[in-house]
Amino acid sequence: MWFRRDLRATDNAALYHALKACKQVWCVFVFDTDILATLPRADRRVEFIHASLRDLDEQLHNLGAEAGTADVHLHVRHGPAVQEVAHLAHTLGVQAVFANHDDEPDALARDARALGALAHHGTMFHTYKDHVIFERQEVLTQQARPFAVFTPYKQAWLRKLDDFQLKAYPTRRYAASLAPAPQATLPSLDDLGFQPTNLTQLRILPGSEGAATLLEDFLQRIDHYDHAREFPAVKGPSYLGVHLRFGTVSIRLLARTAYAMHALGNNGASVWLSELIWRDFYHQILANHPHVVNHSFKPAYDAIKWEHGKHADALFAAWCEGRTGYPLVDAAMAQLNQTGYMHNRLRMVVASFLCKDLGLDWRRGERYFAEKLNDFDLAANNGGWQWASSSGCDAQPYFRIFNPVSQSERFDAEGRFIRRYVPALAGLPHPAIHAPWTAKPLELASAGIELGKTYPRPVVDHATARNQTLLRYAVVKQPA
Repeated sequence: MWFRRDLRATDNAALYHALKACKQVWCVFVFDTDILATLPRADRRVEFIHASLRDLDEQLHNLGAEAGTADVHLHVRHGPAVQEVAHLAHTLGVQAVFANHDDEPDALARDARALGALAHHGTMFHTYKDHVIFERQEVLTQQARPFAVFTPYKQAWLRKLDDFQLKAYPTRRYAASLAPAPQATLPSLDDLGFQPTNLTQLRILPGSEGAATLLEDFLQRIDHYDHAREFPAVKGPSYLGVHLRFGTVSIRLLARTAYAMHALGNNGASVWLSELIWRDFYHQILANHPHVVNHSFKPAYDAIKWEHGKHADALFAAWCEGRTGYPLVDAAMAQLNQTGYMHNRLRMVVASFLCKDLGLDWRRGERYFAEKLNDFDLAANNGGWQWASSSGCDAQPYFRIFNPVSQSERFDAEGRFIRRYVPALAGLPHPAIHAPWTAKPLELASAGIELGKTYPRPVVDHATARNQTLLRYAVVKQPA
């Protein structure tokens, strides 16, 4: 059993099929150097995975012990994944390797190489759906085509849903097939070439135990999710994104929970269920339209001329570092840089600002999020950025341009979020904190703020930028 983005021993499709079909199953995870080489040396995701593997090893050990096999442990390897898996499979003399699907283009290419390397030694390679409820072409239009609009996709998704899709895979029932293995030494972060981060200080709980704690907490406040999720200073979201990304929680558990509460008329659960369906939607978009990785879903949008050159680079640096002069944007970027997390409402705000205020290519922002987000998932990240830039499927119209000041006034009215992440503005009164350049000189002075020195002036004028964006997008010739 080759674990990848499914770091749990319960309700795991590939593990279930392996245990059910085989007399002995060894479990392995590979710190893939082909992936690690591209990452910054201090990466919270690597640390999250590292800690989650301890939890996974304990889960497997306990499953084995319950079934009468005391010495069950996780094999952990460090190297090129295909090479490591093929070598271990050959060394152990196994007949098959089991894994769960990953439809990212690089992962599909890796699995194609794995198939060939394993076949060379006569070893089969079986993969299964586990990361989503419906994948690839399981939900199609009446013309048997993949959906490109969310609402009809959601309706078809709900019509197709049945108890089987939500049912957990009972791995415990077949745990006696887990093969004994001596406890392998988990490489340290230093062994892997990485440094510790602030993951522990942020109280980001890894592993299935961490996911269970978060889910229990979220279910105590899910009744208000439909409203609370909009406000970044409020504890509204589930915060389960990183656990879904690395599979320390089962999507079937979450969807089953959400659907049951939705069926009882819980509005918060209904909105949460929609968010889970959006996740499936973006995964099927990536699977059926892999060109979105580098190009706009709507080809016409690739004709847009984005700003470039030294000035554009300076604007991008100001955006990345939270120095745009727009407090909500700067606070959101500070949250991302300091924690690896950004509130969903703010992801839309800063993405719109990058594309439609600064006139920069959405791909630049997408790449920055890919480097920084703990819960980075190619399908969702790409879908979100293309939505914000209006270049994606079912995206907001190009002429809909978020106003960063009115978004701030609406969703952080008292400036609580801004004060937390941009402390230089903490002394400003509520109205002025959303647009410091409109503050009275006395307000600025009493707050200890000198625009251009202690806090930047706006890098662009929103009204002017809006007009430029409408001209830039005119090339699309999309009717209003």
